[in-house]
Amino acid sequence: MIKTLTKAEEQVMQVLWKLEKAYLKAITDAMPEPKPHSNTVATVIKVLIEKGFVDHEVHGRVHCYFPLVSKEHYSGSTIRNIVDGYFEGSFADVVSFMVQQKDLKVKDLELLLREMKNKK
Repeated sequence: MIKTLTKAEEQVMQVLWKLEKAYLKAITDAMPEPKPHSNTVATVIKVLIEKGFVDHEVHGRVHCYFPLVSKEHYSGSTIRNIVDGYFEGSFADVVSFMVQQKDLKVKDLELLLREMKNKK
């Protein structure tokens, strides 16, 4: 099972997934406003390395960071945790909940069904 990330860790991972490989300055520059201080980003990256989400290459005195866990893998694991934790493992219950909350429209459901049928 993949570890859960904090909001700050997820923000850094979003940037790294987008950049694919980057130095600290580029990561900090790509962070959303209000931009955190580079020391804060460096600390978050250190934690991400310890958690096994990020690794780095050393180029002289600077490090180039890159993700070890793909966005797709993390997203899938996070969704699975939500479904298991809040909906007793039932994706049907998730869809039903989304329809009840009016977050998912009938036309969206029809589109999903068509996509599922086409993939068979």
